[in-house]
Amino acid sequence: MTSPPDWYEDGLNHIWLPYTQMKTALRPSPVVRADGVRLTLADGRTLIDGIASWWTAAHGYNHQHIMDAIAAQAAKMPHVMFGGLVNEPALRLAKRLAALTPGDLNRCFFAESGSVSVEVAMKMAVQYWLNKGVRGRTKFVSFRGGYHGDTMATMSVCDPDEGMHGKFRDYLPGQIIADLPDGEAGAEALGELFARHRHEIAGVLSEPLVQGAGGMLFHDPETLATIRKLCDKHGLLLIADEIFTGFGRTGTMFACEQAGIVPDIMTLSKALTGGTMPLSCAIARDHIFNAFYDDDPDKALMHGPTYMGHALACAAANASLDLFDREPRLEQVKRISDQMSAELETCLNLPGVRDVRVKGAIGVVELTDKPNTEALRAFFIDQGCWIRPLGRVIYLTPPLVIAEQDLRQLTSAISKAISRKVYSSAIS
Repeated sequence: MTSPPDWYEDGLNHIWLPYTQMKTALRPSPVVRADGVRLTLADGRTLIDGIASWWTAAHGYNHQHIMDAIAAQAAKMPHVMFGGLVNEPALRLAKRLAALTPGDLNRCFFAESGSVSVEVAMKMAVQYWLNKGVRGRTKFVSFRGGYHGDTMATMSVCDPDEGMHGKFRDYLPGQIIADLPDGEAGAEALGELFARHRHEIAGVLSEPLVQGAGGMLFHDPETLATIRKLCDKHGLLLIADEIFTGFGRTGTMFACEQAGIVPDIMTLSKALTGGTMPLSCAIARDHIFNAFYDDDPDKALMHGPTYMGHALACAAANASLDLFDREPRLEQVKRISDQMSAELETCLNLPGVRDVRVKGAIGVVELTDKPNTEALRAFFIDQGCWIRPLGRVIYLTPPLVIAEQDLRQLTSAISKAISRKVYSSAIS
């Protein structure tokens, strides 16, 4: 195997990697190029990306239409401050997102990362009540198994027991963590919780249909509809975190569509720019925005990321939306779903497998015990695949353009890893 490039060796001792115990982890793989669904490593090997760069590269890498849009915008104006100034790509994108999202989600607040968009949504919810003259509504309800980000406020609404943020419990603001309403008894319990805490709740946060980083946990559209119904009954705001589920991943453009509901605020990121540039959005319904629209300057939303409305990122997002308009992405999701269902189902017969589940272009094999994820990753790389397990879960969220044979290579690698019990191997 060829030696790593100089930049790899020179820089690795100065980088701090995410979600990594750097003393014990395998060295990261240096990527020098990405095209379509493939990553090219510095030593010339190629990997089929089964994760789509944390669920962002919906159209694959280096799609020419998005690259052309970025190049054209970069030649004119990469960025201009959004305070007192606006730019064409951002305003065009806002109009398109308002038309694309359900109901009257009409006002877009742009930021850079998904976590920040959730922070903004939470801030909107708290100030919404203050602007209406209601005090004391500063807490949020979120659900067990949920994950909404790694910043301070978003950590506080993640599952405190199953997530990675439990050690910060004494540092974080206290929130209300509930069970998802499963069936009539679950709905009754959630309704009672809402009634008890109604006067201190600013909003309710939900990842619609799929709780992603919490373990790829699925719930049905009826559960989401129940949450919306109970929020309406008790006068609560609903924030739908569609950062992972948005843009076709669950089989519809937005997961909320499958439940026929409109949240009060929706957060978007991940696939928004087709995996090319950082961008997020908290998009609010008219009644939320109208609570801020006033002659009183103190009722304005005092928040403004430096790179808000980033022209280059917004140009990429507009190009990504073009592709959803022009190319059969949702049909491709259906094909991916059918293929993963058929091919991953065979894993149910293998020892050590607790569950297999598929929703849209999300395929999950859940193991009975937490595996040796480093051994698994190394095995998958040897199989020509980039698959990054999450706790007990081995999952696939491939680019929506993946070909049948490439997807089969991914599902086959998972089956081989489990059959050979790679997940229990020690790292050499």
